[in-house]
Amino acid sequence: MFALMGLLWMGLERIIGLHDVHLDKHPIYTNFIAIPAITIYVLGLLEKRKKEYGGKMSYGQGFKAGFFITLVVTLLTPLTLWLTLSVITPDFLNNAKDFAIESGKMAQEEAETYFSKENYLVQGIVGAPIMGILTTAIVAAFTRKREK
Repeated sequence: MFALMGLLWMGLERIIGLHDVHLDKHPIYTNFIAIPAITIYVLGLLEKRKKEYGGKMSYGQGFKAGFFITLVVTLLTPLTLWLTLSVITPDFLNNAKDFAIESGKMAQEEAETYFSKENYLVQGIVGAPIMGILTTAIVAAFTRKREK
């Protein structure tokens, strides 16, 4: 579900022009993906609490469930990045590279390295578990429920 949401989000970004005509606004609006991402973690942990733990869940149980979501998301990251950069928005990296150079934010060599498929893959594979574990640590605290 998380991977599908991410692909839909990338499609939406492309449709509204954040990958070309409104690329200057991309760094701002792309961060709003946190809203559905966190929502998926919350709903996943609440479902786990309800279905597998009888309505009660410790922080540790919630963290374990969130860690599993993070593991699956991390394993799917190469596939979702490939689909994003090859199918949904194949011109994004070139557009971003050109924008960074033309706006003076990066030199050409730096932009070519940063906006490469290889670098995005590394960022995704490293970023997914970091953000997932951080999200899990916070969401597990809010979704735990003790016996009364």
